[in-house]
Amino acid sequence: MLVEMTELIGRQVYTPEGRLLGEVANVVVDIEASKIDGLYVSDPNPVLVEDSRPVNVPYRWVSSVNDVVLLKYFPKRVSMKRGARATGSASAPEEEAPAAR
Repeated sequence: MLVEMTELIGRQVYTPEGRLLGEVANVVVDIEASKIDGLYVSDPNPVLVEDSRPVNVPYRWVSSVNDVVLLKYFPKRVSMKRGARATGSASAPEEEAPAAR
């Protein structure tokens, strides 16, 4: 099934455990490589992301796209570490990854 990039906006995103992360608010594109780099979720589930801070989910974590977006990986909880700067991505390898600004 071929899906246009604009059709991803508004689709619900689910973790591998079946928890609703949120909805795709925007798509992050790598122009030079001509590929989708990530899915921006602006109001994620507060159980999964501290303070419901926006997160950029790397597209390599996407397992499938149909009526919803299913992830093959997502940390148990994304939180800001004391003294750490936000990276704009939920892609840290630890269980608690930094949230985007």
